[in-house]
Amino acid sequence: MSAYVVASGMMTAIGLNAPSALAAHRAALDNYTETRFLSHGGSWIYAAQVPLSPPARGRDRLAAMLAPALQECFDALPDLAPETVPVLLCVAEKARPGRLPALDESLLEAALGRLDVEMNASSKVYPHGSAGGAVALRDARALLDTGAPAVIVAGTDSFLVSGTITALDRAERILTEENTNGFPAGEAASAIVLTRGPASGRRSMRLLGLGFGAEEATIHTDLPLRADGLLASIREALGEAGISFENIDYRISDLSGEQYYFKEVALSMQRGLRVRKDNMDLWTPTSEFGYTGAAAFPIVMAVALSAARKNYAPGPLVMAHAADDAGRRATAIFQQEG
Repeated sequence: MSAYVVASGMMTAIGLNAPSALAAHRAALDNYTETRFLSHGGSWIYAAQVPLSPPARGRDRLAAMLAPALQECFDALPDLAPETVPVLLCVAEKARPGRLPALDESLLEAALGRLDVEMNASSKVYPHGSAGGAVALRDARALLDTGAPAVIVAGTDSFLVSGTITALDRAERILTEENTNGFPAGEAASAIVLTRGPASGRRSMRLLGLGFGAEEATIHTDLPLRADGLLASIREALGEAGISFENIDYRISDLSGEQYYFKEVALSMQRGLRVRKDNMDLWTPTSEFGYTGAAAFPIVMAVALSAARKNYAPGPLVMAHAADDAGRRATAIFQQEG
């Protein structure tokens, strides 16, 4: 059975709902502001901060960002009671420095509690960072196959946590005045709605293929990078979709800004594309949204859906990539329909 992305919800630094955030992204607007964190070189760190009102910190901040994004998705399903819709939530990986406590146990319940919605029994939390979105997408497709009326894949994350940003800055992973080979710290909540059929009267994104791989030469090792993990995920997704690499019209990725990950994506294309193709765009929403970790892959899919509906996608077939520091690699292929 097919799975279609039909709606999205967001709370980000460039927009507090999906329409405003996606419009800002299309206009290439960002909202990097000075944080209260100093880099190890002594400069203030700039980041994509969500202007929450009232302010909140810790797990409450994540829940406060997630609840409105989920509400947007529930509003897109007016014929369904929210309690009937499983929510698959992506959160920070367990090895993340400074990871907030109780994310797996209570974050989703806290966010749904703000909406007075009872959690569906099939809801689940995925502590895999950015790659968790693709894993949740696989499970969402399975839930739809077994009778779920709709599924929400969501993610919420923040790198603006003292223990997290300090450790990553010392490891020279954060973009600062002293370090250009880093990612712009960000925070966000994002969510997408998947159903068994396309949206009535509007374009939807049909999931054609999913693939997964494992990269041994991670950013933490000195092993030579060949992009084996990402390439394996691409080949599996293409095989499931029944198409070739050259059929893809454009790519969109959770790329964070670090040279390692750009090199990996370039190598995967160099090794995987066997037919000359003059142009295949690579979109990187992190430029505007900041790097948002577990929220990044739902953002990627929401951007692709918006591009299809607003007629600015280069073509109907899009390949989406996801990666995490532990070596998980994932690829999803979508086709716009409607």
